[in-house]
Amino acid sequence: MEINKENKEIVNILQELLQKNYDAEAGYKQVMTKAKSMGLKEWLQAKARQRSEFATQLDVMIREYNATPADEGTILGTMHRAWIDFKTTLSADTDKALLEECIRGEEASVTEYENQLENVADYLPIKELLFAQMTSVKTALNAVERLEDIIG
Repeated sequence: MEINKENKEIVNILQELLQKNYDAEAGYKQVMTKAKSMGLKEWLQAKARQRSEFATQLDVMIREYNATPADEGTILGTMHRAWIDFKTTLSADTDKALLEECIRGEEASVTEYENQLENVADYLPIKELLFAQMTSVKTALNAVERLEDIIG
């Protein structure tokens, strides 16, 4: 497939989501090391694996457009992980603070997917992939909000 202006726009969308998934995977791995609850650690580990799978799927799609996928996350993601380190250092309830940051991250992911879905409406395979990934992120967001209620 030749890279034309239209394809570049699609590749850019996929690259942005790829980087956001790298950020999410790194974030989940980071908070997993700080979590106190074993159940929470296991859940966070599963979410990190899921985001790695999302990144792999996006990587494959980018390569189908004859483009080279990004190999790392964003500066904003790095800054957010630094904020998590700072916040959990000051928090008396580390697990609650971690869950709050997971909620913020997942809300941002859902918004990003919703925005990008509008831009790929004419590209059915991409739209289906992004919709499936967004649905999984929404499920994770609902789960983390319930966990926060339980931990309380």
